[in-house]
Parts: sequence; C-alpha cells; structure tokens
Amino acid sequence: MDKIICPVPPNQRPLNEFNSIRNSWIISWPFLKRKTFYMKLILSWLLVTPISLTISYGSDYLKNNIFELSIVSFTASFAVPMLLLTRQWLSWVYVYKRLNSESIEYEESGWYDGQVWEKPIDWRAKDLLIAQYQIKPILNHLELIIILLISVIIFLLLFIFLGIN
Repeated sequence: MDKIICPVPPNQRPLNEFNSIRNSWIISWPFLKRKTFYMKLILSWLLVTPISLTISYGSDYLKNNIFELSIVSFTASFAVPMLLLTRQWLSWVYVYKRLNSESIEYEESGWYDGQVWEKPIDWRAKDLLIAQYQIKPILNHLELIIILLISVIIFLLLFIFLGIN
C-alpha cells in the first residue's frame, strides 16, 4: 500500500476534526446515551431558571402576577439549551460537510493562503462512512430537538402574549 503524503495540517483534516469535537465537552453531548443527553439539557435549563426568575422579578407587572412571572422566566431560560443545541448542530454540520466533501480546503499558515487537496479514494470512503453512520443520525436528532424546543418556545410566547393582553 502506498504511503499518502497529505499536505493538509493534521488539525485541519476532517477525520481529526471529527475526533476533536467528539472529545470536546459540550459538542460531544449527542454521543452520550439519550437519557444522559436530555438530563444535561434539562440541567442547563434548570440552572438558568433562577437567574431568569430574578431578572423577571424586576418587572412591576410580573412581580404581582406569580403565574405569569413563572411562565416568562421558564420561557426565557429556554435560551440556554437552545444556544447549546444550536452550537452543537453548527459544529456537527461543519464536520459533516468536511467529511462528505471530495476535497479538503485548508490553510497552511493563515486565512490568506487557502489551498484545496483532493482526498484519495480510501480516505473519501472512510470519511463518507463516518459522515453517514455517525454524524447524520446526530444531526437528525439535534434537528428534531431544536424544532421541538422552538415549538415549545413559540407556544409559550403565544400563551404569554395572549395571557397578558
């Protein structure tokens, strides 16, 4: 087997980028068991809720309406899990596109010297397998959760708007 000389710096190779974010703290959550993943999202929501309650309590109107104060605070605190999910989704989409690509765009020393290198067939096959069987299910799962969370937020916002007016 021929030794392939790759001009792409190791940290910019799609497979290494995949391994890097797979081992990162927040971005790797979708690889956890579903129960653990959901618990981390719920925990992130619950940790922000007291801060949101404190901020919302500053409103004279909400201070006198505990039910609406709670709904507004819970809705506002959904921002943190939403941001976490969006960050995860963006990272996985980036790596998915890099693994699916037939070539690798890379920079040797800075943004001004971009190059393109065609992947060998065996690299491409391995990258496609990882993209389709490891990353695509994660992207589908994250998209479903994001859509569900956006739906909940819209429902709560409508409830708040119709309840206050």
